[in-house]
Amino acid sequence: MSAITGKPEDAPRRSPDGRPGRLRLVDREGLVAALDRAAAGAVTVVTAPAGSGKTSLLRAWADRRADAHLVASVQVQRDQQDAQSFWTALLAAVCRLNGEPLAGELPTASPDFDADPAVDRILAELAVLPGRVSLVIDDVHELTSPEAYAALTRLLTSLPAHVHAVLATRRDLPLRLHRLRLAGELTELRAAELRFAEEETRALLTASGITLTPASVARLHERCEGWAAGLRLAVLSLTGHPDPERFVADFSGSNRTVAEYLVAEMLDRQPQEVQDLLLRTSVLERVNGELAGLLTARPGAERILLALEDANAFVISLDPQRTWFRYHHLLADLLRLELRRTRPDEVPHLHRSASAWLAEQGQTVPAVRHLQSAGDWHDAATLLADHSLGLMLDGQEEIMQTLLDAFPERAAPGFPELSVVRAMVDLVHGRLDGAAAHLAVTEACASSAPEPSRRRLRTAVAALQLSLARRRGDLADVRRHAEFLDARPAAETDEDLALGSDLRVMALMNLGTVEAWTDRHADGVRHLQEGADLARRTGRPYLEVACLAQLGFASKLPDFQVARTRCERAVALAEEHGWGTAPVLAPALVTLACSMVWSGEFDTAEELLLRADLALQSDSGPGIGTLLHLVKGMLHAGRGRRPEAEREFAEAHALQSQLSHPHALSGYVTGWLAATRARLGSLAPARETLAAFQAAPTGCGEIRNARAVLSLAEGDPAAALAQVAGVMDGSAPSVHVATLVEAQLLAALAHRDLAEHQQAEQAVERALALAEPQRLVLPFVMADAGKLVEAAPRGRSAHAALRADVLDVLHGVAPAVSVPPSAGGGQLSPTELRVLRYLPTNLSRPEIAGELSVSVNTVNTHVRNIYAKLQATDRTSAVQRARALRLLADRALPRR
Repeated sequence: MSAITGKPEDAPRRSPDGRPGRLRLVDREGLVAALDRAAAGAVTVVTAPAGSGKTSLLRAWADRRADAHLVASVQVQRDQQDAQSFWTALLAAVCRLNGEPLAGELPTASPDFDADPAVDRILAELAVLPGRVSLVIDDVHELTSPEAYAALTRLLTSLPAHVHAVLATRRDLPLRLHRLRLAGELTELRAAELRFAEEETRALLTASGITLTPASVARLHERCEGWAAGLRLAVLSLTGHPDPERFVADFSGSNRTVAEYLVAEMLDRQPQEVQDLLLRTSVLERVNGELAGLLTARPGAERILLALEDANAFVISLDPQRTWFRYHHLLADLLRLELRRTRPDEVPHLHRSASAWLAEQGQTVPAVRHLQSAGDWHDAATLLADHSLGLMLDGQEEIMQTLLDAFPERAAPGFPELSVVRAMVDLVHGRLDGAAAHLAVTEACASSAPEPSRRRLRTAVAALQLSLARRRGDLADVRRHAEFLDARPAAETDEDLALGSDLRVMALMNLGTVEAWTDRHADGVRHLQEGADLARRTGRPYLEVACLAQLGFASKLPDFQVARTRCERAVALAEEHGWGTAPVLAPALVTLACSMVWSGEFDTAEELLLRADLALQSDSGPGIGTLLHLVKGMLHAGRGRRPEAEREFAEAHALQSQLSHPHALSGYVTGWLAATRARLGSLAPARETLAAFQAAPTGCGEIRNARAVLSLAEGDPAAALAQVAGVMDGSAPSVHVATLVEAQLLAALAHRDLAEHQQAEQAVERALALAEPQRLVLPFVMADAGKLVEAAPRGRSAHAALRADVLDVLHGVAPAVSVPPSAGGGQLSPTELRVLRYLPTNLSRPEIAGELSVSVNTVNTHVRNIYAKLQATDRTSAVQRARALRLLADRALPRR
């Protein structure tokens, strides 16, 4: 089956060799199949704009049914005011189905024609026809007689059971078919179903011998919005075109063939007041009744817009209430061209009027764009600068950059107020020196700015200085600027009150972030949670995402599982608002990836890091960059790719040097860089890295561990034990328990080298015990402790599940998820998981209680809960069920 568009589908075209040809068609079997299914009912109505392919669709469907069904087709002529002509033509078409030219005499022309006898005659003729009959009526919207629609309603609701009617129309018809609809006998196909999909657009181009890049195919489809006639006209122009890519790039409603079609089929058919409304409102991206009335200075604009949409006149409603509308892309292009051609002097005034109305409604971005279109650059700069802080707090920094780019370069120096906008964009993108320079310009011009611009600029400067201090890791500066914002005068208006809440959230977010980075996790978590709660109450989702993303990082060092939950909340909220790859979400993505790396879920972590790369394409800030490269290095180290890990750790090390103060992860960055170099045999560079570390006390656990790695590489296990001793006894402070796990594993390696096998086994068991609550797999992999874990006697370990996960990761098998849902009464609690991991052993319940330092009654309670949740009846079945759920290892012997 083939169909493209309406009446013009048989127009000639030029073949690639220059000879006249015919436009190739593309199969649309899905639509024909939909009509086939609809034929089981009484009536199908196809409603879509001009050029949507209604006629070709009906023709193809009728042709396919012709062998097995009788088909009578009628096309209503344009402006068919003579109802008698319509009914005569329909009766003639039905009569021809019996094989004779006419079945009796047709009604004679009469000024007082009564359609009822014609309807009765048609029903009678249909009733005696054998088999299935299809009645196809095209262009029904051309009927202008109310009496004709009343008679048509009677015909459609009285059809014999073996007859199916299909109507094609450009607009909804005044037919009373509600009973058929309620009975399931009415099928309606609308413009959405007839639009070409992008795959169909590609197939049409291919069938026509036209080759375009995927991007050009997508652009052509987007410009035409799947409109069949638009695609057809584009194909006609593309055939034999010397530069098809350029044609698609320039293709619009101003293209001559498209313009002629739209003018003839749509614009010229509208009354003058409708044409005037369309032209004047074409300067808008979207329009409502009030705004259209303002630009046309006439009442009834909303009524006209609603009627145009009802008539499928390329006017599309944007909300369920049908208050906002837009025009089809190609129609909008045509209207703007016509407006510039016929009324050029009105264009600036229309843009200014639209800008003033939109600004009053709080729609700053389109208001600025209209001022730019009017050439009012100074007013546009002032409006953008005055509302830039609100735009930034709504996450519209990319739109702000687009607005900045629209100002002519020659005009930029004359608008110093735009410096605050440039500072915001630079800050979001991590261009800290540029942001500082633009802030200095803003401060200089704020004192001479008139009110209220002066107050707004000063407030914006303070907020940006706060964010700049946070990006540089300067806690003292953050506190100073946060106190300044809190000391602002009391709110005088609702706008001041809202701004005060926004600035409070910003202060909390920046303060909490720097506290988390400077090892003050409890304060950081408290301030970030307070900021997220306030942002949610005040309806600032962008700020809420920002706080939640940083809250995930602040929670990471105390507890990876809590951090994972908070990061997932941030990601879900960001995706809800379309910020899935926005820079503001990057801390959550990287932190979530980090938690996955720690637990050995490397594939999932890699996917998250790819998203983080997208989010940080335009952000070169040292803080988040340090974290990103650190986690990438961890991922490579976990996969045994030490050269790649060394490069990533070196990138993180270079970036952290740009921060004004040391941060909580400094020890990890330097320690892992030095340890990786030592493991690669680069002992001298490893020593230099450790010797140059001055950002934090050299006695921290992370640096001690790195020195132990270097000692092991130098063949001095005793020195390695001396280095980790302070980590294990707590005298050398550690950022996270992972450092203690790593210290135990390094001690185990040193004991092994000293042939102290029992001490090595005990150190591995202690490492497993420390790692189990947060399922830390990475330290075992990074320390290359696989052989030690594998060699440890399996039966004596109380950490079989974690041991199995470590061995799985070392053998390239992804570990099980942390706590998968059970089939019974819910998830096992952390304490129940600890008890569960003793069940495969030979330990009795009193012995398990002793291992866990709890009472036997407590163990009994946990065992009962485990049985209930796993739907088990005894210890053996509980272990089997737990293994099936990957809560326990399913391995009889360790792998060799």
